[in-house]
Amino acid sequence: MRMGVGKSKRREQPSPNGESMKFTIGSDFTESRDVQSRILEDVRNCGYDEQSIFAIKLAMEEAFINAIRHGNKLDPNKKVHIEAKISPVRAEIIVEDEGPGFKREKVPDPTTDDNLCKCSGRGILLMESYMNSIKYTKNGRRVRMVRINQRHLS
Repeated sequence: MRMGVGKSKRREQPSPNGESMKFTIGSDFTESRDVQSRILEDVRNCGYDEQSIFAIKLAMEEAFINAIRHGNKLDPNKKVHIEAKISPVRAEIIVEDEGPGFKREKVPDPTTDDNLCKCSGRGILLMESYMNSIKYTKNGRRVRMVRINQRHLS
């Protein structure tokens, strides 16, 4: 098991057997980019194609932004907890914030005429479009995203 907090993270070898990596970061976008880089390194080392790497990167970025900005409301006292299990077959990423949560069905549809010109509100749609499965738990504070490596489907 690998843990990372703040700037004390160190590079480690990928875990092609799907061993869990765990991170706890502050509500800080810079820290989330560091975690994203670590996870994407494992994704690349496990042989994912470029389309899958892009999908995972985009979904993670949106999940981290949602947790920091919308869940934790940029509160420096609140944390974001991340767990990733990367194997050559599938990537599973769990992101959990310490905010009040949300109800997925209450999030406005960004494709309706009223919302097309808004600058935000597309993150959940992107996550759901690019990952093979998405599940919200803990009243919306936790999202579990799975992407199957396309190379193992053929």
